[in-house]
Amino acid sequence: MRKISKPPFSFLQPVTVEPVILTIMLAQVLETTLLPQYLWDRVSEDVGYNSSHRSDCNSSLPIDPLQKKVQILTSRWNMYINVWGFFLSILVVPFLGSWSDKAGRRPLLIISSMGLALETVVSLVVMYRGLNLEYFLLGKMISGISGEYSSILGSSYAYIADISDKKKRTIRVAILQACYGFSGILAGIIGGIWKQTQGYIAPFWLVLAVRLASALYSYLFVCESVPVDPSVRLFSTSHHKALWKLYSTGGSQSTGCFHKYKLWLYTFCFFIVVGVHSGCKELYVLFELGSPLCWGSELIGYGSAALHLAFLSSPLWLKIMTRCLEDSWVALVGLISNIAGLLVFSAANTTPLIFTAYGILLFNITPIAVIRSKLSKLVDSSEQGTLFACMACMDSMSHLAGSAVFNSLFSATLYFMKGFSFIFAAILLLIPSVIISTVECLDKKTTWSNRNTVD
Repeated sequence: MRKISKPPFSFLQPVTVEPVILTIMLAQVLETTLLPQYLWDRVSEDVGYNSSHRSDCNSSLPIDPLQKKVQILTSRWNMYINVWGFFLSILVVPFLGSWSDKAGRRPLLIISSMGLALETVVSLVVMYRGLNLEYFLLGKMISGISGEYSSILGSSYAYIADISDKKKRTIRVAILQACYGFSGILAGIIGGIWKQTQGYIAPFWLVLAVRLASALYSYLFVCESVPVDPSVRLFSTSHHKALWKLYSTGGSQSTGCFHKYKLWLYTFCFFIVVGVHSGCKELYVLFELGSPLCWGSELIGYGSAALHLAFLSSPLWLKIMTRCLEDSWVALVGLISNIAGLLVFSAANTTPLIFTAYGILLFNITPIAVIRSKLSKLVDSSEQGTLFACMACMDSMSHLAGSAVFNSLFSATLYFMKGFSFIFAAILLLIPSVIISTVECLDKKTTWSNRNTVD
């Protein structure tokens, strides 16, 4: 028999999972901003490179070969750590996401938050003791088997789909992304300044504190959004069967092959857009650390804050644009913004040009919100958990692919064209642009044909 699980306190309604996203993303952005810098400093120390005195910064002098070596090794370590964590989460996320359909969203939020907290404990031990960088892989393994932050995102989006209607869903999804943006801006500002004054350890204590706070908030305040079945098992083939059934038939709302193909195509678009976004995001810091920019921690923090302004402003842009444009065309505006920003970033060699690129990228998050919303509208309310389990899995896979492809590409092309990775990313985004516009045109044609048939 299913029942609704209630937390000890539930007076914060209509606020639901937004504080979970705020805290988890604050920690995540702090970690993803500071960890590459820590790896850079450790690799520089290992190869004997003095990164505090770089004569080639903002000059026409040839780049120090030792600096290039540091950039390549840092990029590789960054890739190893991220790929290891994402590979594990890909194996686990489908179980956890589909399990939450019957066991509830709340337990998954708690489990994944605690896994991330344990990862932070390992990172702090590595920094305190100066252990080998391989130990970061141990931390990623712990967070990976608990679903990492992908499970938290998937569970949060499923929660919003559970409690919102179709008309308001795009905006509710955008509000969750705005929470990400607020956390990113805050983390970017305080992370760079804090690291410059107190090093890496103090900010990582904050990462640990907010991840524990996320688990505590989920336990105390988040009401369950689905009936809980106490007999449900975590390790069961039924979770994967539900995913297979959804994508092989198009779900219970399927009206034919075109409906099923739309589900596939939008999922593919999501994979590419998130993969490009996550892959390039890892390279921004490495690009800014190297010559001729040679940014310090403070500027990197401001750059991260500028990038996350897109998340914070996305509900406003979506609300404005959806009044005069349909969702698909809003997504295309965001993709054009992303492509243009990446092309400017690839050629940027001064600080003002970098911030110009960040400004152009202001709409780059809107396609992700629109695609999530469109996918959610394609399936029945009883299949939302299964869908977002797949989306969480796709999120992990796209991060894995993006991290592997773009870090490898950055290392391979650094010597002859530093910005090539961003040009390649811009070309990739043409694929979802073509798919979304084609599907929208076919949708319109089908609607007009049906109306003519009725008339």
